[in-house]
Amino acid sequence: MWHERKVSPFRILKKTITRTIKHDRKYMLKKLDKEYLKFVANETLYPLWIAQNEEDIFQTTSLEYSPLVSIITQTYNTEAKYLKKMLESVVSQTYKNWEFCIADDASTNKKTVQILQDYEKKHKNIKIAYRKTNGHISEATNTAIELANGEYLAFLDHDDMLAPNALYEMVKKLNENRELKLIYSDEDKIDENDNRHSPHFKSGWNPDMFFSQNYICHLTLIKKEVVGSIGGFRKEYEGSQDYDMLLRALEYVEYSQIDRVEKILYHCRVIQGSTAYQAGAKSNTHLAGLKALQDYFAKKDKAITVEDGLLQNTYKVNYPLPTPTPLVSILIPTRDGYDILSKCIESIYAKTLYPNYEIIVIDNETTCKRTLNYFKKIKTYKNLTILEYRATFNYSAINNYAVAHAKGDVIVLMNNDAEVISQGWLIEMMQHVMREEIGAVGAKLYYDNDTVQHAGVILGLYGCAGHSHKHFLRDADGYFGRLKIIQNYSAVTAACLAVRKKLYEEVGGLEEEHLTVAFNDVDFCIKILQKGYRNLWTPYAELYHHESISRGANDTPQKKERAAKEVAYMRDKWLSQLQEDKMYNHNLTKKNEIFGINI
Repeated sequence: MWHERKVSPFRILKKTITRTIKHDRKYMLKKLDKEYLKFVANETLYPLWIAQNEEDIFQTTSLEYSPLVSIITQTYNTEAKYLKKMLESVVSQTYKNWEFCIADDASTNKKTVQILQDYEKKHKNIKIAYRKTNGHISEATNTAIELANGEYLAFLDHDDMLAPNALYEMVKKLNENRELKLIYSDEDKIDENDNRHSPHFKSGWNPDMFFSQNYICHLTLIKKEVVGSIGGFRKEYEGSQDYDMLLRALEYVEYSQIDRVEKILYHCRVIQGSTAYQAGAKSNTHLAGLKALQDYFAKKDKAITVEDGLLQNTYKVNYPLPTPTPLVSILIPTRDGYDILSKCIESIYAKTLYPNYEIIVIDNETTCKRTLNYFKKIKTYKNLTILEYRATFNYSAINNYAVAHAKGDVIVLMNNDAEVISQGWLIEMMQHVMREEIGAVGAKLYYDNDTVQHAGVILGLYGCAGHSHKHFLRDADGYFGRLKIIQNYSAVTAACLAVRKKLYEEVGGLEEEHLTVAFNDVDFCIKILQKGYRNLWTPYAELYHHESISRGANDTPQKKERAAKEVAYMRDKWLSQLQEDKMYNHNLTKKNEIFGINI
């Protein structure tokens, strides 16, 4: 069996990977292609991760609450070897209070039927309905659900496999919180020879990611009464019938009733031509998912539209802007820096389609004559104001000062070394920042060499926080497509951050006393989370960020001391949040920013 195999050269492999990760950054930038990222972040380390993390896969403890779980599967001419392995993965579960409800969808393969009949005779808790007509996935799944007596349903595809501890871990999570109605787990893929690969270590409940793609997928455990309330699966959404079911289930499931198990509990069989093998193998899957999302949002607000995303099986939800459009105050602190400041401001005027904004330039004791002359020029620009700030540089204090002078309902914090790329950048950010449940909204930022500088902030990296997907190529998809979908992150960078002014003031703005330069945006975003809002990052607002040009790196004793104090302050104030970022996964490393496996 797959769980019995061992990989021997772990120590050599670990040393090789460590040397690669620690290699010179210039080399990394030169070699940072898709194969390199795949090597570091996923495939090479996965056998080692399995050996280190699944040794106790069969160890269980008694559970106070042990509900009956109904495993739901539909079969149709399933190849014998895969069918047997799927069935064996169920009967070998360490959790024993289950029933297996199978609907065979009028299989014409006698071997398939014979195997099902043999297992049905051998195991009393396997129940099979043999359909006389082929109704396809949704109808067959509904037939299987009709057999179910369990309080919870778990869905298993006919050629996939459950990890031996799958049901136990799901029910263990229920014992931690009896209010849960929907639980999902991490998963991986398994090939024709039972070799495991492509582990997907998932974010915690991430609504805006879910509205961009069905990242939940497998394994899913859901309360049976919820599935009953929505009428089961719908045939007209075949291909993404599970996505449609989950979307409709949200009407009966509160966000607080959703949780995950951060363990690989499901192995999705990869066979050439399957959806698991290639995202574009079945175009009906993408179209059915699009239809399901459009149906979901049409019931909420017909002004909300859904279109194709940047990748197959991903989507973009568009939210309407208020009428009239709110005034946006774009705040740009600066001291000297003519070259970057002028590029920043001119790009805003040249490439911003959003019609209603003002720019406030906060002058922190500029002495450069070229910059002062530029100030004289831009004072004639429409809706541009220059504020003087006569004090030692303090990024937090400067922005708080400017917010008090801002007229807009929405604040955009922008570094003077940012440069707008996409014309719709502010429209894209505004459509989310005006949603009442959303707090801070961040953009996708690139270095000059067209590699990613910022794509959301992950808490806990390097002991405090770091940027998601840093140094990935501009056109890279990212970890399971995360560079190309709208999603929730715990924090976003203030190099380009939008937030409603009332919310900015409600959380007390940026921390002036202890975070004068770094991590004030992370602190700010965590304060927003504490108020019950969720922060959001969008890849559809693109800018260059010529990072560190304006204030330089932490390369002096004074700067290093200040940086150390800021990290200490963050860890003292937000230790629990930094230790467990719900938008990340503890199986992913905190030692780099590329979603590498934690070993």
